[in-house]
Amino acid sequence: MRRIVMGAMALFCAQFLAPAAFSASLVASVSLSSQTMTVEQDGVVVYEWKVSTARSGYSTPTGNWRAKWLSRDHRSRKYDNAPMPFAVFYNGGYAVHATFETKRLGRPASHGCIRLHPENAATFFSLASRHGVSNTRIVVSR
Repeated sequence: MRRIVMGAMALFCAQFLAPAAFSASLVASVSLSSQTMTVEQDGVVVYEWKVSTARSGYSTPTGNWRAKWLSRDHRSRKYDNAPMPFAVFYNGGYAVHATFETKRLGRPASHGCIRLHPENAATFFSLASRHGVSNTRIVVSR
C-alpha cells in the first residue's frame, strides 16, 4: 500500500511541479529614454544594465517580442561583417548583443540593435539559453 501511495505522489509531482520549472520566464525590458535594460527572471528583477540603442538616422523598434534564435559568435551581413557576440535575435535582424565600444554604453550608438557590455551580454545569452527562446521576451519602450 505504501508503494502505491508513494508512486501516486511521485506521479503527481512529475505532472504538476515539473512543468513549472520549464515555464520559467525571462523578460528583458529596454528603455530607449534611459538607455537601460532591466532583466527579470520569473518576475524578479535580477539585473539592470546600461545599453546603447539606435543613434540618429537609425531606429530601434519599440514593441514586445519572443526571442527567435541565439548566435554566440554572430557577424553582421548587413554592416561589414561587424561582430555581434552573444546575440539574442528577437525581430528580424534586430538583436541584443555585446559591443566592444563600452564607452558608448548609456547613450544611442548602434544601427538599431541593443548593445550590452560583453560580460552582461554573455550573462543574458546564458540566461536565454537556459530558459529557451520561447520563454525569453524582449520588450522595448520609449
